[in-house]
Amino acid sequence: MTSRRGVGLAEVSNGAGEVVRTGSLTDDLFTKLEAQIRSGALPAGARLPSQKEIALSENVSRTVVREAVARLAAQGLTVSRQGAGVFVAETTEYRAFQITRGEVQELADVIKLLEMRMAVETEMAGLAAARRTTADIGAIQDALAEMVAVGDDPMAAANADAAFHLAIARATQNEYYARFVEFLGLRLVPSRTLYLGDKPDEAHQAYAAKVLAEHEAIVDAIIRMDSARAREAARQHMHESLTRHSTLSASLRTRRRPEAAAD
Repeated sequence: MTSRRGVGLAEVSNGAGEVVRTGSLTDDLFTKLEAQIRSGALPAGARLPSQKEIALSENVSRTVVREAVARLAAQGLTVSRQGAGVFVAETTEYRAFQITRGEVQELADVIKLLEMRMAVETEMAGLAAARRTTADIGAIQDALAEMVAVGDDPMAAANADAAFHLAIARATQNEYYARFVEFLGLRLVPSRTLYLGDKPDEAHQAYAAKVLAEHEAIVDAIIRMDSARAREAARQHMHESLTRHSTLSASLRTRRRPEAAAD
């Protein structure tokens, strides 16, 4: 096995004398430290070993340790005390749920988030259909109109898409749905460039038209106060999105295999 010192990806031998990347050293170290905190091996109030000690024991660079510890702090798992070191947060047991920007950058992470959204969005649409007001309908339709208006701009379209889902969340009259959707923000809607990449404009237009039709079906059911149909339309929309990104993920894995064999 090659040395695990460094910032980038871990590398191991595949048995044929070739070096194969296996994953981020920072991710590996973060996962290990997080598990120790959650299991109680590093209890609330405990002081973490110094960065130098962790680097030596884990055989990684100080930069890797620094990044992993910074991620622990961002997750609310640790606190720094000037001159004393880094300690496990006393409130670790009760820390708020969060999904950081850094966690939703890879396609696999987007797929996990879509799986979770399928459950949330389905029930949210059903409640919105049962409880929506005239003002709610106006807000949902305005967001949909904005999606159409900025359809040629993937990032602006993603913003409008997020606003659309937030309008539906507010129509549930349950502030927790709205707070959850607001919290996810743009993480809620992966930009279509992730799926389409540098494909021609025609492909982007066809994609936007399909997504628009899926959204229109949800809106129509909410307007008609048809909770069952709203749930089904939302579930179908999320299923389609999950299928698109899962298919892309499988395609990328297939494409990488021949490249790895040729190296």
